[in-house]
Amino acid sequence: MHDFVYQAQAARVIFGVGSLQYLEREIQLLGAERALVLCTPEQQEIAEQVAELLGKRAAGVYPKAVMHVPAETAAAAVSEAQRVGADCAIAVGGGSTTGLGKAIALQSGLPILAIPTTYAGSEMTPIYGITENGLKKTGRDPRVLPRTVIYDANLSLSLPVALSVTSAMNAIAHAAEGLYAQDSNPVMDLMAEEGIRALASAIPLIKATPHDLTARSDALYGAWLCGTVLGNVGMALHHKLCHTLGGSFNLPHAEVHTVILPHAMAFNSAAAPVAMNKISRALGGAPAAQGLYDLAKNNGAPTSLKELGMTLQDVDKAAHIALQNPYWNPRPIAAENADAIKQLFQHAWEGSAPVLV
Repeated sequence: MHDFVYQAQAARVIFGVGSLQYLEREIQLLGAERALVLCTPEQQEIAEQVAELLGKRAAGVYPKAVMHVPAETAAAAVSEAQRVGADCAIAVGGGSTTGLGKAIALQSGLPILAIPTTYAGSEMTPIYGITENGLKKTGRDPRVLPRTVIYDANLSLSLPVALSVTSAMNAIAHAAEGLYAQDSNPVMDLMAEEGIRALASAIPLIKATPHDLTARSDALYGAWLCGTVLGNVGMALHHKLCHTLGGSFNLPHAEVHTVILPHAMAFNSAAAPVAMNKISRALGGAPAAQGLYDLAKNNGAPTSLKELGMTLQDVDKAAHIALQNPYWNPRPIAAENADAIKQLFQHAWEGSAPVLV
């Protein structure tokens, strides 16, 4: 057993089918009177239903959340919250909407209540990301951690199967990296392995029967655990590469995580054997990198960056950006591994099976 520091983060979780019914109670417990409901344009209908549930406590719906939280979008949302006199924000949706809520909390101090409709897991983290001038900058601040999270599987039923699979793979990535994080601890290790197991089991069931509430609930449970891991320990190579591809090339968040994850695990395989064994166990015995690649491919998820719109000419640029200001990683992201990083991007661009490099 290695030495570690564990510090729990305050978060209230309301979990269960139909738990949206407790929304007004949870807003009251926050001491709030006027809630601004945030969403993407695609999820405005759900957001309107949430606002209707709140009645006079709803300050309005702001349906302008987009991927990677552009700085201009964040500033406009803060202005809108001030204009309508909101004293809290409700983020309805996935990582894009939760990210916008966090940006509001960071700049204004308003408390956030999150209602996830995907498996992003970001609702359980104090991590924020804002994209400015083509670069995504991330940070940690306790102010951005949602005070309350309501997990209701009914709200994930409308999530298309393809997005369900990539969203779940995105959540698995949080836990996989948590298992070899520099500041890992045994509590997070337990959550990580169980979170991966729950999601890996739920993915094929959701693909086979999209309206299976038990499978949807299991996926939300796994996302909760994986998001908690991400919120409590540091990020490494995988997240650095995904932040590069998302912020600098505007590639879709969950799909990028899905494509990169097996290749990042292959890169780190020899440097983190204990973590790889736990991932393998959670996947039912398959080798970590190959098992994650097969999980994505067998359930119809994209396996190549070129499918996501990245050009071959961008591979060198992405590798160069990724080597700047690197995150800690069990295998250093440094000049001596520059060729291996480029090779990783090449394999991910092609969509080939992960190779131990």
